[in-house]
Order: sequence, then structure tokens, then C-alpha cells
Amino acid sequence: MTDPAPLVLIHGHPFDHTMWAPQIAAFSGERRVIAPDLRGYGASPVLPGVTEFADFARDVAALLDDLGMGAAVLAGLSMGGQIAMDFRRQYPDRVRGLVLADTFPAPETPEGARTRNAMADRLLREGMRGYADEVLEKMVAPYADARVKAHVHGMMTATSPEGAAAALRARALRPDYRDLLTRVTVPALVVVGADDEYTPVSDARAMHAALPDAELLVVPGAAHLPNLERPEEFNAALRAFLTRVDGDS
Repeated sequence: MTDPAPLVLIHGHPFDHTMWAPQIAAFSGERRVIAPDLRGYGASPVLPGVTEFADFARDVAALLDDLGMGAAVLAGLSMGGQIAMDFRRQYPDRVRGLVLADTFPAPETPEGARTRNAMADRLLREGMRGYADEVLEKMVAPYADARVKAHVHGMMTATSPEGAAAALRARALRPDYRDLLTRVTVPALVVVGADDEYTPVSDARAMHAALPDAELLVVPGAAHLPNLERPEEFNAALRAFLTRVDGDS
């Protein structure tokens, strides 16, 4: 019998690996779970300049190399989903399954690039707290559990402004992953919160349609972080997906 596929959890911006706390708790007893802090976030070092998505993906590959691991299931949320797509672009043979949550594959628009660069300048100038206060109830729904709100706000305010700015500038330059999705032959799971304003359900449906072998889960009662807002529903879908990937191996 094939060993259960390792699970790599790639967090979004501006968070850290604790964004995945409910999934780490649910799955680490049954398979290898790797949930790193991306470069510039959490306990990872902040490096000067722009951290491109290709750099983030290579960091993940280097970590897997250090752990002696080959292929894994990659799960990414928001920016983490785009990093997972870039990982698939660079290392197609190392992806046994792909989970794309509250993300989208299109490149940034010129207006969006200007907005992200302006936000990077603002974070360097003002720090994270004002931004965190403004976007909290878009990251999670206004009706989210107070403990979830506190966790999300805490991650945002603890993030290095320099690390967040470097990633924002990278997001302004990100590649177009839409064609790549049509060539993903491994199983995929697309997840989105029903009330997500950043990456609405329409984006998830488009990704689901583009992927050759994909399932779609729209999580009711959640916004941009359904894995934290509705962990039971998210984990149930992820467990079923992982069971399928293990069976296909």
C-alpha cells in the first residue's frame, strides 16, 4: 500500500503558517504535513528586494529537498494558491494533487499593479495595523467567530512590513497561470468562501472549468479564509480529496 501523500500547506498574505492551524491539527496524525512560514513572514527571514512567486516556489522545493521528500499534495490559499501554481509550473512531477483555495490564476491588471505597489509603500511607511484594521472583515466575514477574527488580525499585525511589501510588489508582477491550469493532469480541489470579495465564486468556477480533473467546493458562511472560518467543512472536503489522491497513487 502506498504511503499517504505528504501535504504541503502554503499560507496567504499577510499571514503565517498558523493560518493552517485547524488543518495541521486535523491531518498531522495521519500523514506528513509541512506548513512553512514563507520568506518574509512569520519566523522566516526577511530578505531585501522583491520576492517573486518563482522564488517562493523554489523555497518550498528546497524545503522539501531538505526534508528528503519528493512529490506531495500542495494546498495554497490566496497568494499561497498562486505560489502553488508556480510550483506546479516549475516542478510538475512533484505535485500529486493541487488544492487551490480563494485564489485566481490571472495576471495583475495595470491598475491592480499600481494599487499593490502603493500599498507596499504605505505598509513600509505606516506599518501593518491600520491595514489590518481596514481589511479584517474582508479577510473573514463580518459574522465570523471573534476568536477567528482575533487570530487573523494577530497574524496580520505580526507580519513584517518589509516582508509584506516585498510580496506585494511580486504580486504586481505575477505571471499568468491560466494556460497552466489546463495542463494540470493530477486531481485538483478548488475551494472558495461563498462571501469572498477578494476572489469571488465566479473566479473559483472559472478555475474549476479550466482544470481537467477538478472538484469545486463553495463554503457557505465564509469569506476569504474558509479553512479558518468553517474548518469542519473545509477539512471534510480536503480529507475526501486526499483519500482519492492516495487511492490513485
